[in-house]
Amino acid sequence: MKSREYLEEIRKAPGLRRAVLRKIEVSGRTAAFFLVTDVTYSPEDVEYARGVSQKYVPEGFTAQARVLKSVPDEAGVRRAVADILKNRFPAVAAFVDPDDIAVALDEGGGRFYISVGELERDRMTGDGILDAVSAELARTFCGTWFGEVRFVEKERGEIEHAAPPEAEYVSAPRFFPIEGYEPIDGAKPMHAVYLADLVKEMQGVTVCGTVSYIEERSTKTGKPYFSISVADATGQLRCSYFSKKATVDKVRAVTQGTGVCLTGDNELFNGGLSFRAKAIDLGHAPDGFVPEERPSRPVPAQYRTVFPAPVSDYVQATLFTGKPLPQDVTAREFVVFDLETTGLNNTPATGSMDRIIELGAVKIRGGQIVEKFSTFVACPVRLSEEIVKITGITDDMLVGAPEVGDVLADFYKFTAGCALVGHNVQFDYKFIRYYGEKEGYLFDQRQYDTMVMSQRILRLPHNRLNDVADYFGFTFHHHRAFDDAFVTAKVFLELARLAGKLEER
Repeated sequence: MKSREYLEEIRKAPGLRRAVLRKIEVSGRTAAFFLVTDVTYSPEDVEYARGVSQKYVPEGFTAQARVLKSVPDEAGVRRAVADILKNRFPAVAAFVDPDDIAVALDEGGGRFYISVGELERDRMTGDGILDAVSAELARTFCGTWFGEVRFVEKERGEIEHAAPPEAEYVSAPRFFPIEGYEPIDGAKPMHAVYLADLVKEMQGVTVCGTVSYIEERSTKTGKPYFSISVADATGQLRCSYFSKKATVDKVRAVTQGTGVCLTGDNELFNGGLSFRAKAIDLGHAPDGFVPEERPSRPVPAQYRTVFPAPVSDYVQATLFTGKPLPQDVTAREFVVFDLETTGLNNTPATGSMDRIIELGAVKIRGGQIVEKFSTFVACPVRLSEEIVKITGITDDMLVGAPEVGDVLADFYKFTAGCALVGHNVQFDYKFIRYYGEKEGYLFDQRQYDTMVMSQRILRLPHNRLNDVADYFGFTFHHHRAFDDAFVTAKVFLELARLAGKLEER
């Protein structure tokens, strides 16, 4: 729906001249448009709004208009400004306290003033933040809004230059027996390692799972090979398998949903761990298989450092498609998360682990994005120029941030009972798993990867997060944890809607 044209037409009514569209609710084939105005309106204004709304729904839909008079107060606008900063500009929000926001109302809207320190001067005035906050306020409150920055002296703490030594965490991998074995290459494996435990170098190891994506490709010399994604009850794995002449036709018969065993080496490649499949056979986990649980610290009774907050998204790209979310999405809870880190090393086998510097997540309940979890994470080492350039996060932004152990204790509580979702989820998951286990919190939830889902469902030339977001028309601030998590959640819901169900594990 063209919201700008819609509101221009709506605002021709005297009682709706500064109205904003708060939300649209669709029930069956009825679309209810919720409008907010700050002046007295008449029944004629409501009927006029209904007529305008009817023009903006597809044929066969009935439009309703519901109008509410609401006059903003200073406290409400201050809260809105703080929420907008936290959701869209967490790097600035980390150093803006509620007392740093002032509001002055007038008959046509108002002004807001944000007090920041010298270090935030350039970021606040140079990234279009004030304009973005003003635009968000105009979508929430009636009237026109303007923002100004005030500079004040703010004390900063010191940052340490060296990291303290880390304790080594050693974890034995878990295995399950393979059933239904049928040879292709004839590796004859008996047991498979949990995919979630494939976090160190291992030779001659077998993984077993359901194929969620398979595509035949060719090398430069024309030799066929297969790109395969498999999933078990604990995680996912992507790898390449170079077929043999005697078995290539049998591998071509493998399709999505087939249970396979991949035998090979989990080894270092280009600075990271990579599984090199040498053999493929058919097989699956035992019927009714439930992953063995490791002992973990209990879920904390309360949040202590990072407190979740309500969040909602009124922009629905498929508002009128009529295609519902599948039941296996609406009946469950998911946490969609993303990290920013000091580098790409997410396994101790390759040397010193890189560090988490920001964690952003949202919770999906009943098919709706309902809660957010967002925080910087303390980092005792200086950030590289490359990381600062990519993320926009600087050392001073991390001063006073909570320690990773405290963050992951709260995140463990936030994710309790939820499946985990991410774009290329295994990359971020390995950081969460490693640092979580150091604190005794074992993140063993089922995982879903929106990159694998997009490969299977959309088949785009590229399946990076920004490519998939562009496909659905979602805009976001890439390489910031909360923004990436929020748009990944929206992508996840749209992919599930298109697929009609989540892939089986």
